[in-house]
Amino acid sequence: MAKEGGKEMQEQQQGFVAKDYKDPPPAPLVDINEFKLWSFYRALIAEFIATLLFLYITIATVIGHSRNKADCGSVGVLGIAWSFGGMIFVLVYCTAGISGGHINPAVTFGLFLARKVSLPRAVMYMIAQCLGAICGAGLVKAFQKPYYDRYGGGANVVAHGYTKGVGLAAEIIGTFVLVYTVFSATDPKRSARDSHVPVLAPLPIGFAVFMVHLATIPITGTGINPARSFGAAVIYGHKHSWDDQWIFWVGPMVGAAAAAAYHQHILRATAIKALGSFRSNPQV
Repeated sequence: MAKEGGKEMQEQQQGFVAKDYKDPPPAPLVDINEFKLWSFYRALIAEFIATLLFLYITIATVIGHSRNKADCGSVGVLGIAWSFGGMIFVLVYCTAGISGGHINPAVTFGLFLARKVSLPRAVMYMIAQCLGAICGAGLVKAFQKPYYDRYGGGANVVAHGYTKGVGLAAEIIGTFVLVYTVFSATDPKRSARDSHVPVLAPLPIGFAVFMVHLATIPITGTGINPARSFGAAVIYGHKHSWDDQWIFWVGPMVGAAAAAAYHQHILRATAIKALGSFRSNPQV
């Protein structure tokens, strides 16, 4: 008791007091009442528009890089990585309070597995993200049609010299980094424990996207977002953009599931806590 009092006094002297923390209840698997709420449809609109803007800016950057690299006026791989990471930072910051700022079916899938969102919300988010991605890539093609077709439309493919297995592994690891960062940056326990440290969650998420792009652009062009890969493939429409499409769905989903399991069941030890609660309940 004296130890706890001393710790509290020490925290007060340092200018902060840790907040009380309770795990939020898991989202229901199916919540029909969501369909009656305007906030649900507002969130879908936010995900659609955010993914549209994400694809438009990033694919336009990729096309501009391909168009100008012969003249040494290109932004280069570093610029492309900053484009993707910077847009995620901006869009997550803008939409986090409305939809959670997923902008990525893999992120939505990971949060669904962790019971952060319901199944209907997860499915509708993914549909809105894919539709937004198609529209965003379509805008780039509409504004830059000659260059869009000539320079590959920003579609993801496994680069020459790499096997499909390497491409799949790159997508799994890259998405694991992203989704693990999402869980860590938005962890309510972190917010309570480190309430004296102002952490802007979109910043580490955007930076994770930036770092992953630096590593995997030479391998797959960096997917780690099935909607981004799907939207570009739909608008580009060439056969080779579909040959590797499965990699950009399977890889991110596996990486997201692994990150969710690692964070929830190892770092947060939810399975162990549940087992301990079960054993300690005399009525069970």
